[in-house]
Amino acid sequence: MLAFISFIGFTLFVAGFAYYKTHNAHLTNSAEGYFLGGRSLTGVYIGGSMLLMNLSTEHLVGLNGLSFRTGFIVMAWEVMAAMTIVLFAIFFLPRYLKLGISTIPEFLERRFDKQTLTITSFLFLGMYVISLLPIVLYTGAIALESLFQVSTVFNVDKTTALWLVVWGVGGMGAIYAVFGGIKAIAIADTINGVGLITGGLMVTFFALSYVGDGDVWQGLVDVYNTNPGKFNSIGDKDSLVPFSTLFTGLIVSNMFFWCTNQSIVQKALGAKNLAEGQKGVLLCAFFKLMIPSIIILPGIIAFHIFQGQIDNPDHAYPNLVQLVLPEVLVGFFAAVVVGAVFSTFSGGLNSSVTLFTVNIFKKSLKPDATEAQIVAVGKYLGLGLALTAMIVAPLVANAPDGLFYLIQQLQGIFNSPILSVVLVGLLTKRVPAIAAKLGLLFGMSAYILFNFVIQVDIHFFHLVGLLFVVNVVFMLTVGYFYPQEAYVEVYTEQVDIQPWSMVKPVSLLIALGSVSMYIYLAQNVPSWVMGGYNIFAIASLAYVFWSIARELMKSPRVARRAQDNA
Repeated sequence: MLAFISFIGFTLFVAGFAYYKTHNAHLTNSAEGYFLGGRSLTGVYIGGSMLLMNLSTEHLVGLNGLSFRTGFIVMAWEVMAAMTIVLFAIFFLPRYLKLGISTIPEFLERRFDKQTLTITSFLFLGMYVISLLPIVLYTGAIALESLFQVSTVFNVDKTTALWLVVWGVGGMGAIYAVFGGIKAIAIADTINGVGLITGGLMVTFFALSYVGDGDVWQGLVDVYNTNPGKFNSIGDKDSLVPFSTLFTGLIVSNMFFWCTNQSIVQKALGAKNLAEGQKGVLLCAFFKLMIPSIIILPGIIAFHIFQGQIDNPDHAYPNLVQLVLPEVLVGFFAAVVVGAVFSTFSGGLNSSVTLFTVNIFKKSLKPDATEAQIVAVGKYLGLGLALTAMIVAPLVANAPDGLFYLIQQLQGIFNSPILSVVLVGLLTKRVPAIAAKLGLLFGMSAYILFNFVIQVDIHFFHLVGLLFVVNVVFMLTVGYFYPQEAYVEVYTEQVDIQPWSMVKPVSLLIALGSVSMYIYLAQNVPSWVMGGYNIFAIASLAYVFWSIARELMKSPRVARRAQDNA
């Protein structure tokens, strides 16, 4: 009963607060208000929304399931993410805001042509419907079934219980997305993000305390000493995610997700100015460095506690939560899990709706559509996509290498071709539209052929990296022999694009944290490498502290105090 009360209480609080902050009609009746929050989002909301759009039950359940199997090597997705988020803040976001775009395909239309926009929009829609929305719902259902024993409460089998949870959570998530718009999602995401990090850290704390008989540090020592191989950040050649993939397809996958994926980028496109956007993006990057303690370490602790004896690794984290959390906190954490599902599910729906209404309905099907008609079509489409995802969700059960791994494999269909076209479009001026269209179609079809049909003997991340390089070289070659008239960027002046003064030192600090996690967790690192890196780290920190001190001296309060002292 305590668990249920805390669950309902936190859920109602989030919904009520989001409604209170977004009840102004213009935020949901105009296209810009509905899809971009009226370009009024501040750094805290952007960072929280980006984090929770990414961090959901496919991480809590899926990535902890992978770490249960393979250990800390799977932190590659999170640690490399922080590096690519920095790249987004410094390189991609200023250009997007300067152009005043609402979607990534909209940029591709300006840079290439309308057909490129249409192809990319359908690729994004396919990615959300195939590889994101159903799996998020299913992993959320697994977690809630384990936490609340839905099958026992309703006296049904577990399969039926999973269907019930999928439809319940999916229906509520659709309400958030369809009737609230992106600002409601961003505000709810921020609250749920705080709850998710707090709840996730509590699970880790209580799990280590359980292992150490009340002593958290001793619990960590026991887990490490018993399973030292699980903590190796490098892994071995037989790892599910070999270390070498960091330099091929894994970095491509991360760059696509954090720099060009509509559902993530859309949060930052709603920034009131570039400085707030960069603050929010880098805040998200800081949190990503904390995330391994929430979505990787618990999987290893579960391996230690259950001695590896769990039939399905995707059930490791829900079982751990049920074992170590007090009853009142189980309800709170279940509410946070539901919030995480809402975030990713509703964010994916909102992005899908934006892509269709802005890039297909408005541009090709009904160019004279009014603002009200665009929003109405978006709401109907959102409901349709939500129903489709809820029907498909339970069909993804029993993925052979885990649900998170399945997501990454499926997204390989889309990430390499889309990233290659966006990057070439940003960095070159004369590559023609035909090269972009052929690159999109070739990248998608080649990956499906080699990874799913022929099943070549190569890790799918290496295949993603190889196809990315082939795509870029192909487009540049076409542009060399058949150049188009140079593309001219136009600053729309919709928002101020003056960068945040601390963006470079903060970015360096985040990059340093990312590399340090690999260096200090790696086993058998030569002493000369450690010594050299320590010198580099000290020099980098000195630059960061000097930059902070310089910025503080520029503040009006400090300047006035210095003038008074003089």
